Amino acid sequence: MRIRKKSLWFNNKGGGWSLPGGAMEKGENLEQAVIREVKEETSLTIEAGEIIAVNEAIFKDKGHHAIFITFNAKVIEGEISIIDKDEISEIEWVWVSIQRANELMPYHLNGVDRIFKASSPYTFQG
Repeated sequence: MRIRKKSLWFNNKGGGWSLPGGAMEKGENLEQAVIREVKEETSLTIEAGEIIAVNEAIFKDKGHHAIFITFNAKVIEGEISIIDKDEISEIEWVWVSIQRANELMPYHLNGVDRIFKASSPYTFQG
């Protein structure tokens, strides 16, 4: 079984594969942040869809408490390229099996295929 859409992965030099992402900047909403982060990390322009997963983690060694919000997204233009070579060592935009996606994203405890069956609308209310 394959994921229904191509997935964009990058290898951060910190030691693992993940989806594009990062912290919000002052004054931006979630949708603006995901669009900016994907553009900064891959040079692709996306259209953000619904939220398909929310994960939370506490990184005691760094003193961080993080909320990870995963959006379904559609690439609308651009060619993949690495913008920050100090942060990202490799990018792949590939079809992967559900098994491989589960290996790449073990933090989705019930499996990646489950997040494609669920969604939550995102609305910025100003």
